[in-house]
Amino acid sequence: MKSSQLLSLLFLLFIKGACYASADTTGTFTNPLLSTGPDPWVIQYKGMYYYMHTTGHNLVMRKTKSMSDLGASQQTVIWTPPAKGPNARDIWAPELHRIQGKWYVYYTAGSSDSIHPQHSFVLENTAADPTTGTWTDKGQITDPVHPSHFAIDGTVFSHKGKQYFIWSGHNGKDAIQRLYISLMKNPWTLATEKVEIAAPTYPWEQNGVNEGPEILRNAKGAIFLIFSACGCWTENYTLGMMTLHPGADPLLAASWTKSPEPVLQSRPENGAFAPGHNGFFKSPDGKEDWIIYHANSKAGQGCGNLRNPRMQKVAWSADGTPFFGEPVKINIPVARPSGE
Repeated sequence: MKSSQLLSLLFLLFIKGACYASADTTGTFTNPLLSTGPDPWVIQYKGMYYYMHTTGHNLVMRKTKSMSDLGASQQTVIWTPPAKGPNARDIWAPELHRIQGKWYVYYTAGSSDSIHPQHSFVLENTAADPTTGTWTDKGQITDPVHPSHFAIDGTVFSHKGKQYFIWSGHNGKDAIQRLYISLMKNPWTLATEKVEIAAPTYPWEQNGVNEGPEILRNAKGAIFLIFSACGCWTENYTLGMMTLHPGADPLLAASWTKSPEPVLQSRPENGAFAPGHNGFFKSPDGKEDWIIYHANSKAGQGCGNLRNPRMQKVAWSADGTPFFGEPVKINIPVARPSGE
C-alpha cells in the first residue's frame, strides 16, 4: 500500500471513530458542569441561557445555547467592584433578571474593611445581550425601615402584576438568618417594610440559617420557595421548601407553609456533599424543569471555591409538588435536557 493510500485510510478511520464517539455522547452529559461555581444561577432568554456564580471578587457571566455544554462556554467579567465602599468585597450570589425590558443583577457585597454586615445591591443594563453593554450601579436595595440590617441572597419574582423581593437577613436582634419579603416599587427600590416568612425551626435547619431563596412554579402556576438551610460550612447544608397558599397574599407570613422535611440533602456515595443554593430553568423545548445547585465532591471542603455546579431534572408529584430525589452521582452520564 502506498504511503498516500495509508494516510487516507488512517484519516477515514479517525473520522469514523470520531463520529461514533460523538454519537455515543451526544445525548448525555456529566456532573459537575464546572470545576468551581458556588451559588449558581441560570436564566433563559430568546433561546440563550445566561449563567452566573459567586467568585468573591467580581461578577462573571457565561452564555450558552445548551446548559449541558456550559463548560465549553466563554466566561465574561461583566463588573468589577470599586476599590472601596459598601460593595467593594465579598461579592456573593449574583442573579440576573429581565424586568421591564432591562437587565438587572442582584448581588450581595460588603465594605472594604469588614464582611459584616453584608447587604444586597443591584446593577442595571439596557443592552439586549447582558454579556455586553454597560452596567449601571443602582445602589443598595434596602428595607426602608431597617436599611442597615444584614441582607443577602436577594431574588425577585412577579405575582399577579406585582414584583416582590425575597432575601435572607437578620432582624437586628440576633444572628439568625431568616427569610424576608417586600413589595418592590421599582427594580432597585423596596416599597414596604420587610416581612419575615421563615426562620429555622426544624432539626435539619441547625446553625440558625435559612438563605438562598428561589421561586419555582408548577404547570398550573402554584408557587414554591426552595431555600438553603443549616450552613454551607457543614456537610448538612440542604434544601428546604415552602409553599404559597393558592390565592394568598405573599406579604403575609401565614400565606406560606414550610415542609417538615428537606427536599435535597447530602449523598456521600454520589460525590454530593452539602448541596444547596440553587436555581431553576426550563429545557430548550420548555417541556422539562431543571434544578441547578452547588455541592462539594468530597467531605470537609466547606464554603470555598471547591463547590461546583450540578444540574438534574425536576420531577412533579401527582399533587403538583416538585420532587428532587437525591443528588445525581458525579461523573456518570445523564440524559441532556429535552430539546438540546
